[in-house]
Amino acid sequence: MTTMLPTPSDDGLPRRFADFATLGDALDYAARGERGFNFHDARGALIHPYPFAMLRHDARAAAFRLIAHGIGPGDRIALIAETGADFAALFFGAVYAGAWPVPLPLPTSFGGAAAYVDQLRTQLGSCDPALLLYPAELDQMASDAATQAGVMGITFEAFAALESPEALLPPARPDDIAYLQYSSGSTRFPHGVAVTHAGLLSNLAAHAHGMAVTSGDRCISWLPWYHDMGLVGCMLSPVANQVSTDYLKTEDFARRPLAWLDLISRNPGTTLSYSPTFGYDICARRMSSQTKAAERFDLSRWRVAGNGADMIRPDVMQAFVDAFADAGFDAKAFLPSYGLAEATLAVSIMPPGEGIVVELVEETQLSGASGDAGRPQRYRAIVNCGVPARDMTIEIREEDGTPLPDKAIGKVWCKGPSVMAGYFRDPEATAACLVDGWLDTGDMGYMSGGYLYIVGRAKDMIIVNGRNHWPQDIEWAVEQLPGFKAGDIAAFSITTPGGEETPAVLVQCRTSDQSERARLRDQIREKVRAITGMNCVVELVPPRTLPRTSSGKLSRAKARNLYLSGEIQPYDLAA
Repeated sequence: MTTMLPTPSDDGLPRRFADFATLGDALDYAARGERGFNFHDARGALIHPYPFAMLRHDARAAAFRLIAHGIGPGDRIALIAETGADFAALFFGAVYAGAWPVPLPLPTSFGGAAAYVDQLRTQLGSCDPALLLYPAELDQMASDAATQAGVMGITFEAFAALESPEALLPPARPDDIAYLQYSSGSTRFPHGVAVTHAGLLSNLAAHAHGMAVTSGDRCISWLPWYHDMGLVGCMLSPVANQVSTDYLKTEDFARRPLAWLDLISRNPGTTLSYSPTFGYDICARRMSSQTKAAERFDLSRWRVAGNGADMIRPDVMQAFVDAFADAGFDAKAFLPSYGLAEATLAVSIMPPGEGIVVELVEETQLSGASGDAGRPQRYRAIVNCGVPARDMTIEIREEDGTPLPDKAIGKVWCKGPSVMAGYFRDPEATAACLVDGWLDTGDMGYMSGGYLYIVGRAKDMIIVNGRNHWPQDIEWAVEQLPGFKAGDIAAFSITTPGGEETPAVLVQCRTSDQSERARLRDQIREKVRAITGMNCVVELVPPRTLPRTSSGKLSRAKARNLYLSGEIQPYDLAA
């Protein structure tokens, strides 16, 4: 029996850092070597090595099928982004055919079949695709959404069975659109981010330079391919920078998080792997009930432990170090970064080896208030998110657009070749955030000695009596209480019947005892008052009630809408 071998970390092909005119050119070059993708099962066993040469062969065949189906340059091809060879080949096939692939989410992030069908239908209506392609196991839901949106839907398997007569592939130009990316929060009003080949490759080159990719480097990922960090950072970047990559499906990571660290431990080369804060958090929590980490893991070769996609929590990072230091994990491997789909991905990247660096910022600086002499000073640890990515410029600005000096908190703006061309068919939304080539990220932060520090999202800010309060501060206050954890709490602003703005806090509660619920509510209210000086509305809700975005982040805006519309029903403590 032939032993299945993964693609090598190194081969004889000289590495190029995404210095190509188009994404198709990048795959053409990577296919000349032996590196590639490697797909693993839920326990981390290799099930499908997929060299870039095979990906290119399959992608060209997919392009011929699309052209035979009447697909031409500029047509959108919607693809359900299942981690696997089928999606990868179809994505690059659409690129070779001059069409725009549009990755769409799997149903794992949604409340049920109806919610998922509605989400798909909404995004299909936005991108107006010629085709929706999806894995056979999603046939019922995907075909329902396609029918409702008036789009032809075909399974991956049925599409692969179609004829693929060779055809002339249309030439691509650097300024052509390469793909559309929906940002993770795009639910009711989706915005398709249009990314050009030139913009994409500029950002992918910035990844390789920013992480100092070198021989022996190998990427490991469980991130979903419908989210910018998973798609751009862990699928397209490995092709353009010729890095062999090992994949776990996102749902397999969710069931067995430590399989991620098992996969890193088994890899012979230096390792690159990214995760939002919650990925590190869940691994550290799982480890608390396990044997010593050193008996199971070897994390000594993990050179870049990237962190991005949500607010970086220094306490969570420290808990991960505490759990895995004896398995060889080096805290200096942490590489914080900041980015968003509208900038393709990376805006800032921490130089490798500097680890997690924090600055303590007094809360009156965060709120813009003058402070209350009667209250003790309180500080929040703000994580350094690195220096501007290659070819990216960052400015901190006042609301009126005036640039701010070092250490002053304001809106984060960025400019560079990888900033999006615009939102697809939405000039108003584009004009609202793109001004003279500068992108208003919607995030608040400050610069300090050339490094970017992110404070929070401007639209999440809670403004009470003229003072600004960050929902994270309220949520973290509740998390200090026993029995609660990150993701259990959503804080946002509501208007009382008397017309006053006040913070509301929804807290997922697991106890069924009424007196205990009442005690918890009072305890939470007192904790928030002690930390912020504010009275707030506290509502206890059932577990798994709070909505999340497609990338797994808490959606405060959606939680607020569902609460105000009555779709989130708190426990009745008077019963």
